[in-house]
Amino acid sequence: MKKRNKLKILNDPIYGFITLPNALIFDLIEHKYFQRLRRITQMGMSYMVYPGAHHTRFHHAIGSMHLMQQAVRVLRFKGVEISIKEETAVLVAILLHDIGHGPFSHAMEHSIVNGISHEEISLFFMKAINKEFKGKLDLAIEVFKGEYKREFLHQLISSQLDMDRLDYLKRDSFYTGVAEGNVNSERLITMLNVVNDSLVVEEKGIYSVEKFLLSRRLMYWQVYLHKTSLVAENLLINTLKRAKYLVENGHKLPAGTVLTFFLENKIDASSFTHDVLNEFSKLDDYDIISAVKEWISYDDKVLSELARMLINRDLLKIKLASTPFSKELLNSYNKGVQEKFNLTEEEASYFVFAGSASNQAYNTKKQNIKLIFNTKEIKDIAAASDQYNIEALSQRVTKYFICRPKVLD
Repeated sequence: MKKRNKLKILNDPIYGFITLPNALIFDLIEHKYFQRLRRITQMGMSYMVYPGAHHTRFHHAIGSMHLMQQAVRVLRFKGVEISIKEETAVLVAILLHDIGHGPFSHAMEHSIVNGISHEEISLFFMKAINKEFKGKLDLAIEVFKGEYKREFLHQLISSQLDMDRLDYLKRDSFYTGVAEGNVNSERLITMLNVVNDSLVVEEKGIYSVEKFLLSRRLMYWQVYLHKTSLVAENLLINTLKRAKYLVENGHKLPAGTVLTFFLENKIDASSFTHDVLNEFSKLDDYDIISAVKEWISYDDKVLSELARMLINRDLLKIKLASTPFSKELLNSYNKGVQEKFNLTEEEASYFVFAGSASNQAYNTKKQNIKLIFNTKEIKDIAAASDQYNIEALSQRVTKYFICRPKVLD
């Protein structure tokens, strides 16, 4: 029997040809848990604003692994000792870092499952795959959790300058057409080094880091936290909450078997068993979209209207401000919807709600980006930069929003 060649080369629109380094990486990509990422949109509801933003978590995971290969190559060239086992572990960890994302990414964390993040679900998946692969992911899980003795390996996966961020900024910029997010990932990786097992950036890379932080800020306000994306994501969350409420009250909604399972059961961290994980692995964007299309004609005016708004992109109106909106204004809108559509106060709350969105491009108190100078002195990027905007980027900026139907105007 002919042995299968597992050393494949993939063609990526961002980086060109990407080589799969070993058979383990190939087998992980082929696994059904990982293949599900082909059906999970990377940017949630952002395609409502940017029509090209239909790329998937699968694209992003492969791209992040490719950047990790580059980082390992650069660090070895500079004399940093990284064993073959450590290299494989860090490649596996970055490949699987987002495997726990649910349909439309973050929206599921507020509706279908509660009290459990996608990072925790990713770890559940990694442990399940590790059992199947007879312990081959032991070191990768240790690195992923930040428990391995060499800190820089974890920093390459999860920090304020990691391969995850370098890929998603560049990739999301490409697919949305928002040029401000196009960071020079190759330059940034080339400037990386390790001192005392901690990641640093060489002095001459300071301007690339500044550009990276500014790009991150611009992408958050212009893309990830775009007001239309906020409306669409909250509408999706409310749609699923309404569906869950109806099912809990005896309704039989048209939906696929897997989505029905999550609508009928309360899933949180304590009840997230292996069987639940297996069901979660079957849930993807298509389950949600097909159900929402069916719900347009369902005999519940709240659910049907929410579904119609999403499918037809006839969204709520949103207003932004630098300070929270008053309860009086929220109540006023709620009463207007009650009267206009003959709804109860609780039913109207699905269409009238307030919230906030925050952006902090750089956090000086968490996993700082360190620069190393020719004098061997190490400084935080905020202290080393001669640009006042880095200090400004370190401040958390919060915008408040209120949503209501357009007919109230």
